[in-house]
Amino acid sequence: MKFPELNNSFKAIVIGGSAGSFQGITRILSHVPNDFPIPIIMCLHRLKHVRNGFIEALSIKSIKEVIEPYDKESIKRGKVYLAPANYHLSIELGMYFSLSTEEMVNNSRPAIDITLSTASFTYKNKLIGILLSGANKDGALGMKKIKENGGLTIVQNPADCMIDTMPISALNATNIDHTLDIDDIIKLLAEIHKLYK
Repeated sequence: MKFPELNNSFKAIVIGGSAGSFQGITRILSHVPNDFPIPIIMCLHRLKHVRNGFIEALSIKSIKEVIEPYDKESIKRGKVYLAPANYHLSIELGMYFSLSTEEMVNNSRPAIDITLSTASFTYKNKLIGILLSGANKDGALGMKKIKENGGLTIVQNPADCMIDTMPISALNATNIDHTLDIDDIIKLLAEIHKLYK
């Protein structure tokens, strides 16, 4: 599969996921090489009162360290970040994170829409947005914002999802660039890796 939109000007990748996305995200992380050049920022729905175990489970599969950022932490090249439990994660114009405990959005905190929308405002056409399996519409508005700001939009193929509500909501909200199985998302990241070598 070819991805003609890819070039070496992308500055970040944001990934959203909810119910049914854990298997897909761990497969993706198991293929991201240690020298992958740009940051990957993940916002995944998780149990708000369970602070241990989730990041450890991701880290077991991931080649790269998975980091839960602190408020005002700078976004660094090539790192993998995960929105902390029970905090909204925003990406600010100075290329740093901000955390908040404002009201839930789409019954979620962290809300995927907040992470994707703020990332799209900060990175504009230098952003790749990926939305995986999930049981609600969180992320659809964020993907629409990424598209409007010139970023590259990708959703997991609904037929490849455990629960397809989230990617279908994004497909209904905007003109998504690519609908891909997890294996093809892995191939896309491999293509990005080659472009930066």
